[in-house]
Amino acid sequence: MTVYRFDVISLAPEAFSSFKELGVVGRAFSSGIAELHVHNPREFAYDNYRKVDDQPYGGGAGMVLKPEPFFAAFDSVPFSLKRRVLLMSPQGQTLSQEKLWRWSEEYKQLVLICGHYEGFDERIRTIADEEVSIGDVVLTGGELPAMTVVNGVVRLLPGTVGDPQSLIEESHSDILLEHPHYTRPAKFRGMEVPSVLRSGNHQAISKWRQDQRELRTKYRRPDLYDRWLSKKSSDT
Repeated sequence: MTVYRFDVISLAPEAFSSFKELGVVGRAFSSGIAELHVHNPREFAYDNYRKVDDQPYGGGAGMVLKPEPFFAAFDSVPFSLKRRVLLMSPQGQTLSQEKLWRWSEEYKQLVLICGHYEGFDERIRTIADEEVSIGDVVLTGGELPAMTVVNGVVRLLPGTVGDPQSLIEESHSDILLEHPHYTRPAKFRGMEVPSVLRSGNHQAISKWRQDQRELRTKYRRPDLYDRWLSKKSSDT
């Protein structure tokens, strides 16, 4: 089994210390399914003060990350032929389940570049194959988006999740949101588990779940529902 490798370039490497030990993702790292390596650009700064930012040309508020430490940190990362470099940026394409599946299946190494301060020197962007955003928000750094990507990819790797079928049926796996779930007791505070789920009729249960997925998507995420209808129409 080829170990999937994550290399994060971050000015806050301590943020990933506990992350790689938690839950299902932590077990994937401890069992050898994946590896996580964090590289601090400050360790590659050339001056005595380990300076990684500077004032922007042309003036303006904030500080801009310098290219030299980030290029040097990137150059120190071992190279894999199946490597993808992602830059965490609010200007990037929005993260999706489709992207997570693609990265988990087509590559064996992800390099994730995290920013801080006002932004990157534009030349740092040339390192990346893709720029990724977790939504139309601006955070203080790229560490949380990077953790989101790592978490999302690791759980898709073979051996991480006990029942691979659960990955197929969950929200966004085929555009639609996931159907409702129930467990015991059958009645709780006046709320009752739908009778079809207790019927033992697997065909009826499967139809109910699909109907619920469509209804839930239609009312909660009409944008996704329209995408699903379009895909369904093109497939027929």
